[in-house]
Amino acid sequence: LQFGYWSRGAPDGAVEQIATADRLGFHSIWTAEAYGSDALTPLAWWGASTENVQLGTSIVQLSARTPVATAMAAMTMDHLSGGRFILGLGASGPQVVEGWYGQPYPKPLARTREYVEIVRKVIARDEPVEFEGQHYTLPYPGGTGLGKPLKSTLHPLRTEIPIYLGAEGPKNVALAAEICDGWLPLFFSPKDDAHYRKCLAEGFAAAGDPGKADRFEVASTVYIIPGDDAEKCADF
Repeated sequence: LQFGYWSRGAPDGAVEQIATADRLGFHSIWTAEAYGSDALTPLAWWGASTENVQLGTSIVQLSARTPVATAMAAMTMDHLSGGRFILGLGASGPQVVEGWYGQPYPKPLARTREYVEIVRKVIARDEPVEFEGQHYTLPYPGGTGLGKPLKSTLHPLRTEIPIYLGAEGPKNVALAAEICDGWLPLFFSPKDDAHYRKCLAEGFAAAGDPGKADRFEVASTVYIIPGDDAEKCADF
């Protein structure tokens, strides 16, 4: 059940819809963000009244938060939900990243790879986090010189939280299969099934994990238009 993002205010009936979905055995509810309402706050607010349904972000934008801030939010949400959180990430596009966040939009694939690696390091909590990449470096080089590698004060409920990647381009879809636990398609159509299977297969091969394809999730949105007139619903 996808709630997306919103403009004038929270969607009417969201609490009732979510309660019904939770009771009926829905797999998950999802929130999103662009350049208005954020993905995490409503998910926490609405998720507080659920018991079974999984809580996913579709998507948290990479440029909105540092990798560590996203990992902190993911661990917090996972604790509050009793291990029901799914972290959906995405690079967004240059219009939002440069226009809204005021940040450059270089090499989204390489940046995503580094971002996911740092998030996993924080959540695993094996050791203080150090990372040196093209886009992210921890601790920050230079500055006061007082920065040092740190380990989260919060012990994770799960040391591995599912990470799904919002992706459309063939290389990005392959990246989802290689480094993530699931894929969030935006414009999937059955006629493109063979193309996307090929992209995913390339990613699974790069991961070097023979069983990964069997564990990988594809959370594809299907629009359902309720109504008595099938033709009118189809026209929508």
